[in-house]
Amino acid sequence: MRLLAVSKTKPAEDVRAAAAAGQRAFGENYVQEGVEKIAALGDAGLEWHFIGPLQSNKTRPVAESFDWVHGIDRLKIAERLSSQRSGDLAPLNVCIQVNVSGEASKSGVTPVEVPELARAIAVLPQLRLRGLMCIPEPSTDQSLVRSRFAALRVLRDALVAEGMTLDTLSMGMSHDLEAAIAEGATIVRLLNTYSMVRTTNENYLPWWRQHGHRTDRRHDRTRFRCTRHPGDRA
Repeated sequence: MRLLAVSKTKPAEDVRAAAAAGQRAFGENYVQEGVEKIAALGDAGLEWHFIGPLQSNKTRPVAESFDWVHGIDRLKIAERLSSQRSGDLAPLNVCIQVNVSGEASKSGVTPVEVPELARAIAVLPQLRLRGLMCIPEPSTDQSLVRSRFAALRVLRDALVAEGMTLDTLSMGMSHDLEAAIAEGATIVRLLNTYSMVRTTNENYLPWWRQHGHRTDRRHDRTRFRCTRHPGDRA
């Protein structure tokens, strides 16, 4: 299981400090902000995930700069990303977004649409279909939340049974990651609800480790503590 640090609105220097402390994967919601940050941190060897909604007229900079795209829900977007991804680059890792809760206001394909879209994306030359992504409706009912994540896992497993090589379930955020992990999440997001505050106090954990999960890399003395913004959800 990997932690994806959501770095939208964070300045590049804060991301660089987090990278120095061991975090490697960062998620961006806004195309222009993400592209600028990637350029500023090009020497840091980081992995960049685009996790926001993607319009057709914004696919080129995403195809040229990012390593992952998590929210594919239309074949047109996938085809544009593939055609705009340079052959000098590794195929772009992508996940299909599934609307597991059936919310009219939420992006994502329906569960019954997943197999057809997955088969179409799997043959695009400059994309690598890695798995599925979902964002369930907010709920205090943990059994409901967990059932949404379980539904995504079942969909992924059905595609694997068809012969697809899919290793990713991108699901779970700061408020529901325990349920997501219990249902097999391989990527969870730590959201932008805390400030990155740099400190050298060894009593503080890095900002992405506040939920007790470990990273694979030994940390240096740089540490981050969590500070809530007014109005943040608990």
